[in-house]
Amino acid sequence: MAGVRGLLEGRIAVVTGAASPRGLGKATARLFAEHGARVALLDLDEAAAVAAARDIGPAHFGMACDVRDAGACRRAIDGVCERLGPVDVLVNNAGISQPLKIMEIGTEHYDAVTDVNLRGTLQMSQAVIPHMRARRSGSIVNISSVSAQRGGGIFGGPHYSAAKAGVLGLTKAMARELAPDGIRVNAVCPGLIDTDITAGMSDEQRRAIVAGIPLGRAGAASDVAGCCLFLASDLSAYVTGSEVDVNGGSLIH
Repeated sequence: MAGVRGLLEGRIAVVTGAASPRGLGKATARLFAEHGARVALLDLDEAAAVAAARDIGPAHFGMACDVRDAGACRRAIDGVCERLGPVDVLVNNAGISQPLKIMEIGTEHYDAVTDVNLRGTLQMSQAVIPHMRARRSGSIVNISSVSAQRGGGIFGGPHYSAAKAGVLGLTKAMARELAPDGIRVNAVCPGLIDTDITAGMSDEQRRAIVAGIPLGRAGAASDVAGCCLFLASDLSAYVTGSEVDVNGGSLIH
């Protein structure tokens, strides 16, 4: 998509989990901004979100939001609408991962991973849907994972795979229900991507995973951002309920 600009001209976008310097969220927010969107970067860390938005440009802003809190999600979206205008695009990127084995997963681990990855996706979507319904348009992009499709084997534990698989089911159900309202809902399934989350992998782990990737490398955050841009823009006007793989061919099926 090099050389193409303005795919989101005049649109308002919200990206959750957007403060990490090397993360998918900030890369997506930056690309959206380059294509004309005004972007609200949401994160648990308000100072980091504000700094990330400042780094992208003066037309954008950062604010704190805990996606586990339904009230906080509603307040955040209301705040974005008051400051920027009605939301056109939501990217549910906020997520956490824990590299645990099945017998190491306790209730606290399960709740932490599921609450952010799955319940957070639901609650932030619930906050934005009324605004999109009122205008009969909108695009929601949910970040899942190849781990949901292949049963782990990348970085997160089984509870992470389960939560991200739940995101896929939620995406399809939301797409089916919201299509009559003009709202599209799609999921992106990244494979091994070089971010702060995967930085803790050992060299041995990384080599083993890369060996199974036909393109022969880990992905970059910009690879995922490009897919999110496609799903957010009118280029994908007839796409809803899909799960798009961004994994270098590691899950060819």
